[in-house]
Amino acid sequence: MPSAFDLQGKTALVTGAKRGLGMGIALGLARAGADIIGVSATQESEGSEIQGLVEQEGRSFVGRRCDFARRADTHELVDWLTANDHKVDILINNAGTIRRNPATDHTDEDWDQVLETNLSAPFVLTRGLAKAMIDRGRGKVVFIASMLSFQGGINVASYTAAKSGIAGLTRALSNEWASQGVNVNAIAPGYMATDNTKALQDDPVRAKAIMERIPAGHWGAPSDLAGAAVFLSSAASDYIHGAILTVDGGWLGR
Repeated sequence: MPSAFDLQGKTALVTGAKRGLGMGIALGLARAGADIIGVSATQESEGSEIQGLVEQEGRSFVGRRCDFARRADTHELVDWLTANDHKVDILINNAGTIRRNPATDHTDEDWDQVLETNLSAPFVLTRGLAKAMIDRGRGKVVFIASMLSFQGGINVASYTAAKSGIAGLTRALSNEWASQGVNVNAIAPGYMATDNTKALQDDPVRAKAIMERIPAGHWGAPSDLAGAAVFLSSAASDYIHGAILTVDGGWLGR
């Protein structure tokens, strides 16, 4: 009997797969048996690091460039997937951006870009792929939420608004699609050592305060999300709908 966590025969589309959390998730899914479509604003069609890592696991990789800050690019991605008959069994909405400014200095442009990339684009992409999943009677959608889906944060008004929206969107879509065989859930990473958190890692006051609150005693790594992503992408999570799984070293339990 195959493992409930086995993803062989499945294709996973991972946004933001070129680096950071997306790379860690894509590699974890490939190790579980999934073929990968990696999409990022700077993703090469051939020759990327993530392609090499996925292919080392014996899985196929297709790279596609898409700037999720541009609505037209997201629509073009959906059209390309359809035109090339790419059947997506698993969708990981990971691509994101952040702007750190006090709210009084947060420009309209920053607000619009963060909301478009982190909230609107995931909805547009998910909407575009969901009908085929519903028609097949199966599919897995995983959003990447945040600790700021639960908390307010400091100097990140647009990011907090977007990630709070992702939490609500996860629940709303799960209500619509659970009865049709499509699981919609989210992962909320804690403080992860990636480019998005470099400003915090480099701030001795904030970095110290963050470290003191994490019961595990260290920041997370992209690979720490792999297990959660495989679980929510696999048959092991078939009766889980609308959940937000925290991977935070114990941060929220503090």
